[in-house]
Amino acid sequence: MVQKSSFGSTMLSKQRSERRISVRLPLRVRGRDSRGVVFEEETSSENLCRSGAAFVTRFDVALGSDLEIRIPLSHYASRRTESDFATQGRVVHVGSSDDAGERLVGVQFTGPRFQRVFRSESAA
Repeated sequence: MVQKSSFGSTMLSKQRSERRISVRLPLRVRGRDSRGVVFEEETSSENLCRSGAAFVTRFDVALGSDLEIRIPLSHYASRRTESDFATQGRVVHVGSSDDAGERLVGVQFTGPRFQRVFRSESAA
């Protein structure tokens, strides 16, 4: 069921099964925009949980579209031996961003779930 929120954004469901943590991690997102044009973008997460993430993009992605998402972990000194986290996600939320021309996108992971736990930046 598609619902419209008071923030002017569209989402597939109002319920979230897990609490999201406000953490900025680099992301590489690849998919097709709403016109079907392939894109790849480097951005960063706004928040994250084991089953999804939110990030800002300059591309117009359609609700329900599938994206490939990669979180590079190997460039952190403490995690050089770890491989990057790669998964697929379905767009479940598209809203406006604070920056003009950008959108806040929420994805639910349809591939592997994120297994790392981060302390919220706001709690630091």
